[in-house]
Amino acid sequence: MNGVVASFNSHRGLGYIAVGDEQYLFHCAELVDGTREIEVGAQVGFVVASRFGNLEASEIIKL
Repeated sequence: MNGVVASFNSHRGLGYIAVGDEQYLFHCAELVDGTREIEVGAQVGFVVASRFGNLEASEIIKL
């Protein structure tokens, strides 16, 4: 799935990826390149994973 980073808090390492009207939570540890940093507005590819009863973004790749 492809989307755009809608928000990211580098201190907490948490953010949201927007795909149309849907938003998926992610943690910086899911960034495949290992940088743990990403800019708001960045285009990304990711896999949707079910964690703790919620859908989250996983295996995030910067496009």
